[in-house]
Amino acid sequence: MRDADFFRRWMAAAAAAVEQEADRLTELDSPIGDADHGSNMLRGFIAVRAALDAEAPATPGAVLQLAGRTLISTVGGASGPLYGTLLRRTGKELGEAAEVSDDELCKALYAGVGAVALLGGAAPGDKTMLDALVPGVAALNTSYRAAGDAADNGAQATVPMLARKGRASYLGERSIGHQDPGATSSALLLGALADVADASGGQR
Repeated sequence: MRDADFFRRWMAAAAAAVEQEADRLTELDSPIGDADHGSNMLRGFIAVRAALDAEAPATPGAVLQLAGRTLISTVGGASGPLYGTLLRRTGKELGEAAEVSDDELCKALYAGVGAVALLGGAAPGDKTMLDALVPGVAALNTSYRAAGDAADNGAQATVPMLARKGRASYLGERSIGHQDPGATSSALLLGALADVADASGGQR
């Protein structure tokens, strides 16, 4: 079972991963976006870390809902609402339980990813964060590490794709050949989850 501390450590690990990869995220965003994905995500996750330190929510659901609200209020462009929706909806699905099972987390993440797809009007293959999230969450049925690896592979698989959603879609054929920055940051989020699960010694 996973308690609130597990989810706080997940968000802290995600913040550390974004901090380490912020420059790379911005480099990926430069040719097909606004060249600000790294700085936006960094600002958001630093704020998430500070909010969780200040408030210390008592349940897994409350941790993710606070993180989601913080991202919405601090990350500009489309990334804030999309990541905020992912975490808020996942947290809402977890409810008020003090501890949740791996299966409950998997089911909640499915709901979170579904909410992202609805908000963005995108589907796998459109060269968006869903190309990492969908295979990553599907692989969570196997293990946390499998989820992290599948998300990373999904992000890399966006390189030859034609963007059909978001700012990159304005470039048409010129979007081909670039890894999607949103899929890359989504892979960081699921990779951080796998790292925290490994460190807890409780792989499913």
